[in-house]
Amino acid sequence: MKVSTRGDYASRALLSLALHTESDGPTAVRDIAERTGLPQPYLEQILLALKGAGLVRSKRGVGGGYVLARSPEEITLSQIVSAVDGPIVAGDFGLPHENGACDHEGQCILLDVWADVGEHMRTHLDSFKLADMVRRAQSRASALPKNSN
Repeated sequence: MKVSTRGDYASRALLSLALHTESDGPTAVRDIAERTGLPQPYLEQILLALKGAGLVRSKRGVGGGYVLARSPEEITLSQIVSAVDGPIVAGDFGLPHENGACDHEGQCILLDVWADVGEHMRTHLDSFKLADMVRRAQSRASALPKNSN
């Protein structure tokens, strides 16, 4: 499986929001873009897709921006990726036993295998919660040497 740029950017944006949940109120897109190094116009499109999937909420106007719609413990990496990339599958091969998919030698067996591979990918990505990634990021940040200015 290859995660798209959209999937990577969406994951980075939500991780940034989760790392800064202690701040009061929503986070501006500009601030997320600065913290993550992501291009703001593209990030705005991604955040709209994440909002449509119910992963973030937005507030308009002065002091507006985005907040997580759910706890980081309730958001999985598979939800983030599928929100911007669509269903997580091993390929666009169709389903076994439909539309003549089993008419050719071995085709049905391989379609079953590809469906199984897609299920394993979804299950593996479901095992990563946004909260786990927050803990990893915080652990890594605390292990870095402190600046002695």
